Amino acid sequence: MTPWKKCAWGIVLCLVLACPRLGIAENNPPAGEIRKVEDTIRVLQDMMQESDKSIPQRLLAESAGIAIIPDVIKAAYIVGGRHGSGVVCVRKKDGTWSNPAFIGITGGSIGWQIGVESADIILVFRTHRSIENFARGKFTLGADAGVSAGPVGRSAEASTDVELKAEILSYSRSRGLYAGLSVQGASLYVDAKANQNFYGLKGIAPQTIFEGQITNVPEAAGKLRHALGTFSRNAK
Repeated sequence: MTPWKKCAWGIVLCLVLACPRLGIAENNPPAGEIRKVEDTIRVLQDMMQESDKSIPQRLLAESAGIAIIPDVIKAAYIVGGRHGSGVVCVRKKDGTWSNPAFIGITGGSIGWQIGVESADIILVFRTHRSIENFARGKFTLGADAGVSAGPVGRSAEASTDVELKAEILSYSRSRGLYAGLSVQGASLYVDAKANQNFYGLKGIAPQTIFEGQITNVPEAAGKLRHALGTFSRNAK
């Protein structure tokens, strides 16, 4: 083999080895992201199966999207903070659910407070405007969109105030010592690194995920879409 051919093959080999660094899709998403999606399925199933505390199926069926954030940690001693990660799925025009985009939640508060709490949080987005604003960047609950505690129970009806004003309905299941949990003032943001890890694509935008433009979709995403479809299909 001539020297220039050896050089050419060497360049090709270097490019092949560099593919992961160049953002080319990988087929094996990290276990952490898969486990996170599986945790969101567990949280959705647990909260929807509690007859007296479940999200009304009618609200879920009419929603524009949903955020599921397992194990949000809130801790405080005068100055408080909270942090967690989860996913957002949106309802498409044909009524089916999109693949999940990964998100984080963070926030703080100041006041006379003390305690530690872990909570599973579900946010029901009632308008596409809220979803679009979130997808553009950091999004503060209560400032960029009105948020209110949602009604519970399979047959519950939303109050007039909720129907007219709240763009986002919040649901939580808490464990620990804390006097209630409020998401007011918390910020949602796109977790670009987790999206890249899960789908194997560098710089992927949430809208690309929501519009179904990805072919390399892990099995866990399909399980989450199926669970969402199951709990919103039989709404009356």
